[in-house]
Amino acid sequence: MPASPAPQAGRLLHWHRWLAATAVALLLAGVAVAVVNPFAGKASGGGSVVDNGSPTSTRRVERTSLASQAQVNGTLGFAGTWTVSLAPGTDPSAVAQADQAAASDHAALTAARAAVAADARSLAQSRAALRADRRQERVACRPHKSGSGSSSPSPGSGPTSGSDCETARQAVAGAEAALTGADQKALGDRAQLASAQEAFAGARQALATAESSATSYGSTSSYTRLPAPGRVVRRGHALFAINGQPTLLLYGSTPAWRAFRAGMSAGADVAELNANLRALGFGALIGDAFTSATRAAISALQRAHGLAPTGTLNLGAVVFEPSALRVKSVMPIVGGAVQPGPLLTASSTRHDVSVPLDAAQQSAVKVGDRVSVTLPDNSTTPGIVTAVGKVATAPPASSQANGGSSSPTINVAVRLLHPRAAGHLSEAPVEVSITEQSARDALAVPVDALVALAGGGYAVEEIRADGTHRLVPVKPGLFDDAAGLVQVAGRGLAVGDRIVVPAS
Repeated sequence: MPASPAPQAGRLLHWHRWLAATAVALLLAGVAVAVVNPFAGKASGGGSVVDNGSPTSTRRVERTSLASQAQVNGTLGFAGTWTVSLAPGTDPSAVAQADQAAASDHAALTAARAAVAADARSLAQSRAALRADRRQERVACRPHKSGSGSSSPSPGSGPTSGSDCETARQAVAGAEAALTGADQKALGDRAQLASAQEAFAGARQALATAESSATSYGSTSSYTRLPAPGRVVRRGHALFAINGQPTLLLYGSTPAWRAFRAGMSAGADVAELNANLRALGFGALIGDAFTSATRAAISALQRAHGLAPTGTLNLGAVVFEPSALRVKSVMPIVGGAVQPGPLLTASSTRHDVSVPLDAAQQSAVKVGDRVSVTLPDNSTTPGIVTAVGKVATAPPASSQANGGSSSPTINVAVRLLHPRAAGHLSEAPVEVSITEQSARDALAVPVDALVALAGGGYAVEEIRADGTHRLVPVKPGLFDDAAGLVQVAGRGLAVGDRIVVPAS
């Protein structure tokens, strides 16, 4: 894992101070290694070695991978923090009113259609009567011809009777007036029909809107069951209850924003519902459309929970959350009035570790890095970095006042690779070992093999094949605290060389 040089420099300074202190102790004991004559002591073969009278052992120079780690404090808890909310929508009483309005407008439409149909019959009758009266008029008012062939009417001749013609003409006039009246009434009734059709269409749209946002609770509803903090709720189980009706937990990332019912449009929420119904064993549902199979599966789900099998799910009947949840806190109380909005907070059932890392070390950590977590019982378990914060926050004033760090921090999330290692702990302080820097195929010796030279620098004491000892100057590199090794570079030092270390 890459790291900024600053932590390593600090670690080297730490070791420099430790080695310098060791050198001072050796000087006080009269056994300091002199750079001028480093082999002034008991001879062995052709060389010399310092004999400090302390028990020693030997180790081999090796080539291995090293890692420098920083120990940081963290908090073990459950991953994620969710807020479960009750969706707002249309009160059942408002849905009922919209249904009544639609029924009333439908009745008015039916009456208007009946009136127009009656007008059509009346118009047909009026037209027929007018045609009959006009035929009668033509007969009654027709002039008679004389026997001599003259067309001039003789005295007393002409229409059959002046009164018959006049009566016929009056009948025609009356029929025309009746037809005009029937036609005007038909025009008025057709206007009423158009108005009734528009009103009914609006009522149907209002009802559809109300039904699509219908809630399972009303203004007078109350909570009859609420979960206790710490309770774990899984898919298909009741999370809470309103007026004795359970609200079920389903899994998904899309919240329920509309009621589920026949005729609704396809969407991601419907796909989630179908997937949950399938997972719960209520049919082999696929796709994002609300089908007759979806309706049947909802009815089966409702029957399984002792509910009326309506085949619809109003807002508040189900809630979607990413997975099984553990309740953290609950806002309302049993018996309290139901209000849309936040209801409770919850987390997942999976442990993770939150680490407030010094913002200056952000570049030393990346998603996917492996870490080691020390639990309260001093056992260790591996973890993996799942998120590295991008926004630095200042520590609270209370922490600074109590001597805590004043440096801004970023949050680093760590997932335990073996979740069961956390046991039943809900929250606990832990220590996280984060690798700041690593080196592959490094020449390494035990840290306590380093010898601080009086003139500055470091060396290791090598035992040659002939048994003689010599000091080999080395330059320390990466320190691996966990392995107790340090990376070294020095001329004449190779893998397998034997070096002196304090006896354990």
